[in-house]
Amino acid sequence: MNILVILIPVSLFLGAVGLAAFLWSLRHDQYEDLEGDAWRILSEDDDAPHKP
Repeated sequence: MNILVILIPVSLFLGAVGLAAFLWSLRHDQYEDLEGDAWRILSEDDDAPHKP
């Protein structure tokens, strides 16, 4: 039962860290362009020239 004295505050702290990381990612526009990277991978246009 004494382990709960340690586990409950640790779990609350880790939950708060996860929430803070999520809020940071929202404020810094990490979810702005969700489809851009997917289409960029599939496109055939390469910036580098092809070697013969």
